[in-house]
Amino acid sequence: MRAARLIKMVLLLQSRPTMTASELARELEVSERTVTRDAQALSEAGVPVYAERGRAGGYRLVGGYRTRLTGLGRGEAEALFLSGVPGALREMGLEDIASAARLKVSAALLPSLRDAPRTAAQRFHLDAPAWFREPAAPALLPVIADAVWDDRCVSARYRRGENEVTRELEPYGLVLKAGVWYLCARVGGTEPGTGTGAEPGTGTGDPAGAGAGAGEGAGAGAFRTYRIDRFVGVDVLKDRFSRVEDFDLPGFWDEQAERFARSILRTEVVLRLSGTGVRNLPYAVDPVAARDALADAPEPDGTGRVTITLRAESEEVAHTQLTALGPEAEVLAPASLRDRFAADAVRLTELYGRREK
Repeated sequence: MRAARLIKMVLLLQSRPTMTASELARELEVSERTVTRDAQALSEAGVPVYAERGRAGGYRLVGGYRTRLTGLGRGEAEALFLSGVPGALREMGLEDIASAARLKVSAALLPSLRDAPRTAAQRFHLDAPAWFREPAAPALLPVIADAVWDDRCVSARYRRGENEVTRELEPYGLVLKAGVWYLCARVGGTEPGTGTGAEPGTGTGDPAGAGAGAGEGAGAGAFRTYRIDRFVGVDVLKDRFSRVEDFDLPGFWDEQAERFARSILRTEVVLRLSGTGVRNLPYAVDPVAARDALADAPEPDGTGRVTITLRAESEEVAHTQLTALGPEAEVLAPASLRDRFAADAVRLTELYGRREK
C-alpha cells in the first residue's frame, strides 16, 4: 500500500513544478505528516525530492528527475490500455495520436508486461451506441474536439427548430452518451454566470432537447449543453479562453441530466402500489421520478399498499409505463388515466375470459 502511494507521489511531482504538503495530502488521501514521512523515505531511496519551506514553499523534484514506468503492476498496465476507447478517439480525430502514445507506453513497460495491450483488448470492449441505432460521428466533432483541447473559443451555428442560431462559445468538454456526442460549453463572455442548465429544446430523452439550441435567457458566462449533431458550422477563433478552474465536467453532466429528467415530468399521477409494485417501479418509469415519489411515500396501509404521487412526462407516457406493473399498481388519479386502465381491464377480461373451443 505504501509503495503504491510513494509511486503516485513521485508521478504527481513529475506532473507539476511544485506541490504543497496540503495538496499532496489531498491527492494521496493522507495527513500532511504522512506526506513529510513519505518525502523523506523517497529522498533516502535516491529520489531527489526537495522541500522548500515558507509560505510559497512545497515539494518538488530536483534536476528534471523522471521515472520510467517500471513500477506498474500487471493490473495497472492493463487498466491503462483500457482508458483509450478506440471508437471515441477515432471520431474525435485522435486515433493516430493515441496509437503513438500507446506504443511509447508499451516500449517503457517491463518485458513481462508487454502483452498488456493484447490481454486488455481480449477482455473488454466498449460498444457505446444504443441498440437499434446506426452510429454516426458528427462531421464537426474533430473540429470541436481540437477547440476543446486547445481552450479556443468558437463561433458556432446550430439548428434550433426551423431556424439557425449563431453563438460564441467556450468549449469546456465533450460527453458521449448512448452513442450521441454532446458539448458542454460556456456562453461567450468573460464573467462566470450563475445559471447552469441544458439548453431548452422541444424533444425528450435528451438533456439538450431536440436541438442544440440556446434559449434567449442563455446569458454570457452561463454553462450550457449542446448536441453536436445539431451544429451546422463551427469556426475556431484565435482567442483562447481561461477555464473556470473548479469546473467539474462529470458533475456538471450528471446535474444537467437529472435536471432535464425532472423538467419533462409535467403530469402527476396518484398510485396505490403493492410491495412488488414498489420494488418494480424504478424499472417501469423514469428512475428520477420513482426516486422522488418513493422518498415521500407514507407507511403501507392495512392491505400492505402504499399511496404515492408520481410525476410523468404525460398521461400517454404514464399509461404506457404503468401498464408494465399490471395489478401491482392501481391508478387513483387523474380520473381520465384511471378510466384508461379500467377500459384495459375490461378488454383483458374479455380476452382471457373466452375459452377456445
